[in-house]
Amino acid sequence: MTTTTPETLSTAPVTKRLSVGAWLKKNLFSDWFNSLLTLVVTAVLGYGIYSLVGWGLTVAQWAVVPNNLGLFMTGLYPSDQYWRAWLLLGIVCALAGLSWGVLARNLSALFSRNVLIGFGVVCAGFVIFPPTRPSSPKLLLMVAIVAAMAWAGRTLGRQVKGLGTWISSLWFVSYFVAIWIIGGGPFSQTLLSWLLVLVASLTVGFLLTRGMRETIRQSLEPAAQIVALVLSTGASLALLLVLPFSLYVYLVPAAAWLVSIALVALLLAVIYLVIPRRYQVTFWLFAVGLVTTFLISRLVLNLVGFSLEPVSTNDWGGLVLTLLMAVSGISLCFPLGVTLALGRRSNLPVVRWMSIAYIELIRGVPLIAILFMGQVMIPLFLPEGMRPDRVLRAIIGLTIFSAAYLAENVRAGLQAVPRGQQEAAASMGLNTPLTLSLIVLPQALKIAIPAIVGQFISLFQDTTLLAIVGLAELLGISRSILANPTYLGRYAEVYLFIGVIYWFFCYAMSLGSRKIEEKLNTEH
Repeated sequence: MTTTTPETLSTAPVTKRLSVGAWLKKNLFSDWFNSLLTLVVTAVLGYGIYSLVGWGLTVAQWAVVPNNLGLFMTGLYPSDQYWRAWLLLGIVCALAGLSWGVLARNLSALFSRNVLIGFGVVCAGFVIFPPTRPSSPKLLLMVAIVAAMAWAGRTLGRQVKGLGTWISSLWFVSYFVAIWIIGGGPFSQTLLSWLLVLVASLTVGFLLTRGMRETIRQSLEPAAQIVALVLSTGASLALLLVLPFSLYVYLVPAAAWLVSIALVALLLAVIYLVIPRRYQVTFWLFAVGLVTTFLISRLVLNLVGFSLEPVSTNDWGGLVLTLLMAVSGISLCFPLGVTLALGRRSNLPVVRWMSIAYIELIRGVPLIAILFMGQVMIPLFLPEGMRPDRVLRAIIGLTIFSAAYLAENVRAGLQAVPRGQQEAAASMGLNTPLTLSLIVLPQALKIAIPAIVGQFISLFQDTTLLAIVGLAELLGISRSILANPTYLGRYAEVYLFIGVIYWFFCYAMSLGSRKIEEKLNTEH
């Protein structure tokens, strides 16, 4: 049998673009029934739009929106601290423009005619639309930041390789920056400072072990084993001097000491059993570098740290709180949902049963019940004086609920991947973790993109339930505004305004998912 190689590689079929008239004839006026249906639907929609525009221009009283725009955006946030919200919006616009520029670095024209028209429409809307007119200079500045950072991102993207990875890291760090900017307080006590210290400590520990590992193995191996033994003993004694006192809050002294000794013994046993003996010195060298850098970094931050005026989470609200809850829930439920989906398909019975029990239990309980349990019942089971922040409790409730549904979406994608993919990976010598991470999971997630994004949109819309448990997110603050005697009866104007906001973000997520699907589509 002989084989021949084609002269040209297979490419995607050429799509024929229809003119406007041809498209209308094909899709809307193909026959008499389709033409009649098109005319009827167009008449109904035209009448509805005409009535809505007439109501909006003559009957509606839109003063409720510009007079309470600050409440819609930030809730009860102090008005003298609004500059923080503008700073946060500037950071988001800068990162968005930078990401856009990097993604469009290979395009011949970054600012095409349609893009420039879009910029012009947005700027005109900021100037003409009454609610945004008082803040139009700041909003126009944000548009300018997006355009400038897009140009900078395109220029840097062509010169620096791997810039997209760093921008993704900046988006991750910006989440903690946003929490600190909105919440305020000493910088040394924020999640952002702990993250920076942890990254610095891990980097120093890694560089220290990589630089000294070979030297120790070649010339100081016997002495290094003694040093590792001394370090393990010293670390055990240090933990026994600190750990019991931290457990006195929850346990009596005798029990605290017993628990501490058991934890230290378990930690040392894990280290000696899991890490081979020849790598013990490498581990302790890494640990010493990490702990030393961590302590020095924390000391420096405590000495030179700066602070913003703290703002209680009771004053957080409006669109800022809605976006914070949605972004936090989406970011946390995705890895948890993927883990649960993999656990449900695991060959280990305990892991599979626990995953099934979690998914079926959470999916059988309404979200509002989980939110009420988080806000009311969880503090009852914690020691006195230990009460998690109510925003944190709401985030946990949204996360554990959405993760159960997301796990089923991912499991459907995993089942759609042919078994032959796993068999082919096994024949090439890939183990189970590599097969899942490199072969199966990417295909499953690509298949499940519509369902996953649909769950994200549902989570964003579910944040409206937080108003029932006392959080003044966008819907909750709208109800508070309508309770003002000055704006009684202005339900249509307020709900239409926040409805447009919800539609904008939901449509943006839907549009983004379609673009990702088109980018990852490899079928002809």
